[in-house]
Amino acid sequence: MNRQNRKHYFALTVLISALFFIIQFIIASITAVIIYLLVRFQVLITFDFDIRPTIGILILYVLAISNVVGIIVAFLFSKISARPLQNLIYQIDRLASGDFNARLDFGWPISKHPTFSQLSQSFNRMASELKNTEMLREDFVNNFSHEFKTPIVSIAGFAKLLRRGNLTEEQKEEYLAVIEEESLRLSDMATNVLNLTRVENQTILTDVVKFNLSEQIRSSILLLADKWEKKQLNFKVDFGEYRISANEELLKQVWINLLDNAIKFSPDGGVIEVNIKNQPDSLTVDIINSGEEIPAESISRIFQKFYQADSSHSGEGNGVGLAIVKKVVELHSGTVSAQSENGLTMFTVTLPKSQTNAEA
Repeated sequence: MNRQNRKHYFALTVLISALFFIIQFIIASITAVIIYLLVRFQVLITFDFDIRPTIGILILYVLAISNVVGIIVAFLFSKISARPLQNLIYQIDRLASGDFNARLDFGWPISKHPTFSQLSQSFNRMASELKNTEMLREDFVNNFSHEFKTPIVSIAGFAKLLRRGNLTEEQKEEYLAVIEEESLRLSDMATNVLNLTRVENQTILTDVVKFNLSEQIRSSILLLADKWEKKQLNFKVDFGEYRISANEELLKQVWINLLDNAIKFSPDGGVIEVNIKNQPDSLTVDIINSGEEIPAESISRIFQKFYQADSSHSGEGNGVGLAIVKKVVELHSGTVSAQSENGLTMFTVTLPKSQTNAEA
């Protein structure tokens, strides 16, 4: 808890204490007025007493009247003080039921206190983020359904054509190639979703081994050869041999997703550059491609699950690849960032040396 928050909580404690003091003062004042009036108009001696009330009887009257007045005042104040709590419970119930338009506002003057103001701001920010996530999830489901349906329809269509026969060998090869390509596309999409689910549920990095990072990146480039050769892309690699201690399988997903992303958004005949830098306290990998820039408003969100900077979904992808990258890098206690300007987009992965133990 920082100093500012401690001040706010102390102020809240003082406010609650003052509220109880005010309630007690009001009860005592009302009781005193009632006793005064009863004595003033001699109501206290209208009962069947032979003598004026003694001090003990007077105290009993004071206690009885105080209790009655206290119950009434406490009931009225409890209704007022319970309103913010009831409002909070109501808005939480709305949020729990899936109404992400729920917003919290304590009203004046409670909302002016820093603690209640912070509570309402945090609640409203949470509701807004949940609403955005739900919108992205719905968009992902729609897009993913479309992405899955397209290759399935292609596979079914070309399979029917093959079944009919009367095709040349060239046609058969073409149709089989399409079926194979679409099948691999389905497999990639399913694998990405399964990988995201797996890494999201992983909190501890396991299966750490020492291996050649440079060789892993070169191998990842070769695995994607079919894609970058179709676009006649050139690779410019500038790094020596570096070894790293990490989860080899998980880290490979980082390079596959980042390189696939660079290939996807590079223009035909473009250049993709990959660099590894040995920094004093970290090992940094840069993957740079030319082409259309990522909008500035999307840079901070591209690593979110289901998010796609291309809102038209005209390109391939389902918005999980970069989410996998971020999660895997974080599992390795590293960072990943993106920059996009002057026709170049660069993704930078930084892994701390305390974990990588890299050596040239």
